[in-house]
Amino acid sequence: MKVLVTGAGGYIGTVLVPLLLSKGYEVIALDRFFFGKTLQEDKGLKIVDDDIRFVEPDVLRGVDAVIDLAALSNDPSGELDPIKTWSINYLGRFRIANLAKRMGVKRYILPSSCSVYGFREDIADETSSTNPLTTYAKANLKGEKDILPLADKNFTVTVFRIATVYGYAKTRRMRFDLVINAFVRDLVTKNKIFVMKDGTQWRPFVHVWDVANAFTIALEKETINGEVFNLGSDDQNYQIFDLAVRISKALNKELNYEWYGSPDKRSYRVSFKKLKEKFGYVPKYRVEDAAVEISKAILSGELDPNDPRYITVSWYKKLISEGVLV
Repeated sequence: MKVLVTGAGGYIGTVLVPLLLSKGYEVIALDRFFFGKTLQEDKGLKIVDDDIRFVEPDVLRGVDAVIDLAALSNDPSGELDPIKTWSINYLGRFRIANLAKRMGVKRYILPSSCSVYGFREDIADETSSTNPLTTYAKANLKGEKDILPLADKNFTVTVFRIATVYGYAKTRRMRFDLVINAFVRDLVTKNKIFVMKDGTQWRPFVHVWDVANAFTIALEKETINGEVFNLGSDDQNYQIFDLAVRISKALNKELNYEWYGSPDKRSYRVSFKKLKEKFGYVPKYRVEDAAVEISKAILSGELDPNDPRYITVSWYKKLISEGVLV
């Protein structure tokens, strides 16, 4: 099977592509590689340096499945230039989905986000009302609504609403702007965790390896079509301050913390029951294990906690100022 992965040079893509290759898939890795050449040449891998908004349709010729990861990722990055966010995260992926169907691709996977739930008191499942509060979340939801109707007997569409991702997978694209990764970095390098007020907000979490594994399983589930799945695990819904406590204990360090920002308006807990029932999939990685792994990588020098490419919004600002990100 030949798989096109857009956004292949990103945090999830650099985990997913080698995993697909190890399972015998042919992979076309499409990305603009804003964060450097994060993928290595490999047998069965074709790297295409291009933009989902403009790439020629021929890139999809002979492709069996698309995993459409390309996006300006996370809420702060989405607010840098909302028009650009809509252009890439919605219009670009909507274009790829339509081209895929037209070119005879059989399966399309849209990675969306649990951020579409925004704020809610109860636990959200796939039937719950959505409440996107940011440009990033709104563009994801619009993509879901317009791409899902493309599904038919010849074109299988699956949407994954992904929990907040964390973890280090020894790739060239780490992110320290994700809350768990940031907490670990700051506790290791500054002996302090910086917590967005007021710490009671809920988030669901999932390890980057578990996301990649779920995508590979979905490639084989041809009978599941036109559906949305929350991707994460029920036991990894955490309040942010409690998460800071958990990480400090995992690293055997005293919890020193400092509040920052205004109270976060985003708060949501999510049910992942449907993923388990229909895919038979339960994520296996845990926050504590990831915290220890990230800490060891920083202390050994394997990970540079000050690499500017690891803070997405700051790197995007640099690229915009240089006219690279257009």
